Amino acid sequence: MKTFHCNRCSHLVFYENVRCERCEALLGYVPELAEISAFEDAGEGRWRSLHPRGEGALFRQCHNYAVENVCNWMIPADSPDTLCRACQLTRTIPNLSAPDNRLYWYRLEMAKRRLLYTLAALGLDVPSRKDDPESGLAFEFLEDGGDGERVMTGHDNGLITLNIAEAEDAYREKVRSAMGEPYRTLLGHFRHETGHYYFSQLVENDPRWLEPYRKLFGDERADYGEALTAYYRDGAPKDWQGSYISAYATMHPWEDWAETWAHYMLIVDVLDTSTSYGLALLPDDPSEPTLTDRTPIEDASFENLMKRWFPLTYALNSLNRSLGMPDGYPFTLASPVVDKLRFVHRVIAAAGDKTQPREAAKPAPLSAPQPVAQPMMSQEPVQAPVMQTIAPSAPPLQSEPAAVKAAPAKRATRRR
Repeated sequence: MKTFHCNRCSHLVFYENVRCERCEALLGYVPELAEISAFEDAGEGRWRSLHPRGEGALFRQCHNYAVENVCNWMIPADSPDTLCRACQLTRTIPNLSAPDNRLYWYRLEMAKRRLLYTLAALGLDVPSRKDDPESGLAFEFLEDGGDGERVMTGHDNGLITLNIAEAEDAYREKVRSAMGEPYRTLLGHFRHETGHYYFSQLVENDPRWLEPYRKLFGDERADYGEALTAYYRDGAPKDWQGSYISAYATMHPWEDWAETWAHYMLIVDVLDTSTSYGLALLPDDPSEPTLTDRTPIEDASFENLMKRWFPLTYALNSLNRSLGMPDGYPFTLASPVVDKLRFVHRVIAAAGDKTQPREAAKPAPLSAPQPVAQPMMSQEPVQAPVMQTIAPSAPPLQSEPAAVKAAPAKRATRRR
């Protein structure tokens, strides 16, 4: 994600901010500009953008910004909508009368908005159920039922269900440790589950991609229920690191795609951030990896992304160790995994309006460069540190709902 600045005082601000800490200007994200803008009060609930590209346009705060305090997106003042584009995607929210659920809702929405930023940067359409009732994207944030029924995080025909317990740090870490995962984050869940969604939108019914997909990932027509049972009974193959990005990716070709998609999203998001900050690596030792390329992610070839990724993660892991923290990127990319990432890149390039057309016309080749090996602390799974942002104090509950209230617990297919 790129950097943002207050348009009134030029102070550095962040994607989640609602006020400039220097001049106290109201801040809000304007999706039409893909920018955080500072605003001045224009009266009657309207706010005038101070962003140079905003040209003084008037906006209103999303209902979930002005009332519920879990959003920071803005809506054009003349729009009939009360919810922003991001909040319209959330079909069910947690029961806000339960302790901590508002904080969990805030964390879920924050992760979802970060995902939406990356999808937009890559030129991918994100239709809502309002836009496309049959196959638009929607989210339900549910909690386990009092009768012991569990909510399974997963995807089913555009409906993504997340168990709100994943927004509780101790619970998520307990599950991560039990499953032997390198790390487990809310943003990672959103990336993974939307991978399932975009498989159905971009690959499943497109012969241009389906056969190359099957050569790389396997036949998605294999029985998912049987594969799920076998995975939790037998675990991943011992040599899974040679062909898969994660142990879970070995379970079924659908999950291999979703895990690879999520990893590609991670790579481009981190590279986008480092590029925006002007990060460069110029070591004294010529044998050390360097990083000077600042090609925007939407214009970069796959080879360019990979060439920049190794030195960046090398520095990231070294910095984390200096902080006394586990490696921030505890992965090794074997050649078959690089092939799969390249395939994801080309599918996105074909679908995105702003990605490179020169790579979009042909399927991914089955050859790959040498594995991209990352320095590891140990062979044991480690957790990448996650910077938590605590939601500001929430206002009292309002009578107007922010979205449909929590429905009965349900299970989702293609679950994790």
